[in-house]
Amino acid sequence: MADLPVLYSFRRCPYAIRARLALAAAGLKPGRDMELREVNLKAKPPELLAASAKGTVPVLVLPADGASVIDQSLAVMRWALERHDPWDLLRREETPGVGAQRALIEALIASNDGPFKHHLDRFKYAVRYPGTDAEGHRSAALAILRQWNEQLPQLGNRTSLAHMALLPFLRQFRLADPEGFDGAPGLATLQALLGRFLASPEMAAVMTPPWAPRAAWRSPGHLFHLALAEEWHAARRQGSYRRSTRCLSLEEVGFIHASHADQIEATHQRFYADAREVLLLTIDPARLAAVGIAVVGEPAGEGGELFPHIQGVLPLEAVLSWEPFPR
Repeated sequence: MADLPVLYSFRRCPYAIRARLALAAAGLKPGRDMELREVNLKAKPPELLAASAKGTVPVLVLPADGASVIDQSLAVMRWALERHDPWDLLRREETPGVGAQRALIEALIASNDGPFKHHLDRFKYAVRYPGTDAEGHRSAALAILRQWNEQLPQLGNRTSLAHMALLPFLRQFRLADPEGFDGAPGLATLQALLGRFLASPEMAAVMTPPWAPRAAWRSPGHLFHLALAEEWHAARRQGSYRRSTRCLSLEEVGFIHASHADQIEATHQRFYADAREVLLLTIDPARLAAVGIAVVGEPAGEGGELFPHIQGVLPLEAVLSWEPFPR
């Protein structure tokens, strides 16, 4: 897949959802036309950060000369639809009134990506904005939605780029307060539109594999360690992790066993298959180096395969994420 575009995505992100919708509408498929890498936002792969310093999804890396990067969702959507737009989502067909529709599409998207997203974040994620008036932002968002309720019917019955760009964010707004949204007055058109969108085969397709894997892509730039859940939780209370592998401590072995991305399954099968609660720790080797902890590749077992061995106590700040394994 080295010659295919690479899409960094996150299943629930509305920006990534709308990008996937456009890519799918253009007839593209993961595995055939691109490599899709699901991102754990707590353990962003270094490949993503190298491609786009903003570190958010979606990011599309094209295998052109020097690998060009598209790191804005609308640009990803337009790139896909310029290749193939069977529904005329961009409204390129020159029919009566299409110019006004194109202008309205741009205005709706600007309204969504600007003021509506501003109010949505401060309503849905009020804890991230100390002192914010969450209810005030909800009211401001609803005022924008009532405008959309009047404007979207002007685009006719056909799906447009505006529908595809707005509805993932409307979905997010509803998730914050389903009963409040469903019962809000003056939104009958939007409520029906969102209901059809959520039940559509197009939405179902981009929220399930291969468009939306449940497990994050494992970067070759990270290290991984399997830990018993009780031992990891104890380490978090104590401030550092000192287990080498199952039933053995760092003091007994002299280093902490780790794995590369392609070694995890075999390690689990060999040492943890009968364990009840196992966690996969994702470790940033750069953070280990920053505090002077070396990682040495050494053979393990008779095959001579090299595994990364962490030469010291594992600091908690070097662990980017932990999750049940297998999922």
